[in-house]
Amino acid sequence: MAWTSAADLRAQTQKLWDKGTLLTEQVNGQTSFPRRLRLLGPTTAELSARFDEVRIWAQDLRGSAAHGAGHYRVLERDVRSPVLGSNRIPAEVWLDSLAGALALIGQTKEAVRFSALVAVTRDQQPALLPWLEKRPLAALTLAGVWPRLLSVVSWLQAHPRPGIYLRQVDIAGVDSKFIESHRSVLAELFDLALPPEAIDRTATGASQFCLRYGFRDKPLRIRFRLLEASASVYDVYGADITLTQTAFEKLDSSVNQVFITENEVNFLAFPAVRNALVVFGGGFGGLDRLRSAAWLHQRSVFYWGDIDTHGFAMLDQLRVYLPHVRSLMMDSETLMRHTDFWGHEPQAQQRDLPRLTAHERAVYDTLRDNRIRPGLRLEQERIGFGWVQQALAALSS
Repeated sequence: MAWTSAADLRAQTQKLWDKGTLLTEQVNGQTSFPRRLRLLGPTTAELSARFDEVRIWAQDLRGSAAHGAGHYRVLERDVRSPVLGSNRIPAEVWLDSLAGALALIGQTKEAVRFSALVAVTRDQQPALLPWLEKRPLAALTLAGVWPRLLSVVSWLQAHPRPGIYLRQVDIAGVDSKFIESHRSVLAELFDLALPPEAIDRTATGASQFCLRYGFRDKPLRIRFRLLEASASVYDVYGADITLTQTAFEKLDSSVNQVFITENEVNFLAFPAVRNALVVFGGGFGGLDRLRSAAWLHQRSVFYWGDIDTHGFAMLDQLRVYLPHVRSLMMDSETLMRHTDFWGHEPQAQQRDLPRLTAHERAVYDTLRDNRIRPGLRLEQERIGFGWVQQALAALSS
């Protein structure tokens, strides 16, 4: 095993920087110095067998310490050899101060920049000091915009849950694009600096940033088609209609059946069905938009997704807020009647889906456990159109 070199000592110190250890004490006031570095040196046997190499190694450490103007300190010990007698070799290496550690790896200027961030934060937003302590290197990457981030935090403290669009926020040097491009870090800062009543903790993720902190967001939209002539004010059969989520929730529809499908072509080509409409699902996020449409609870609702693990996962999710929804053409018979159109699902779901029926769970388990072949899927648009018509006709028989 190689003996510790001066380069190894710098690498150990660099790791302390990379973990943020050399910066956090500027926030919490605690110190970890003097700090001992790991030193692996020659054994007594190696001293005798490799004396010239040991002498060069020791001189290198001593010389590096001296050349580094005391960035680290070398302690030595006496080693006695039956052949060579008593000799002194390096036994311990210590970083005596933060300044020395920073100078050793050339990070003094960056540490000064971080100290300035700590000072301005302590003065303006002390509640954010824990964030600086936890993520000092991330803070350094934001040093150029940190004053503006603090301004946004201060503005929202003064205007909790403002009920306006980000575009309407009026802060010197800050525009809506700045806020949008820094949503992730602002969310972490807001969670520390705002009172609990100013945060909707049920809203999570970047897509729900506005909802979480009380900004207005662009309205979510739901797209649907009426499947037969209707007296609805929204139009007649075949119309491709898009409403805001709020308008859809208030929809005064006389339909008895609602179909939800994920594929756009299937949505557009969905056959005529009496007293029915079809909704374009649009994936997990699109299904969430249906959660507050109370009138759907008084209708028969059918979900038609791909016969793959993600299709069943979306069905399971939909049942969180529409527990009565029934699956359509997501059964073993449909799967086995279309073997020529089987495809491959690149990354299957593996989690349990508690809201599936016994028959649905059997198909799901067949897919996720690769009982027929790995990654088996049948996409909904590959199902024969005649089969679709038969399945819909069977619902009314």
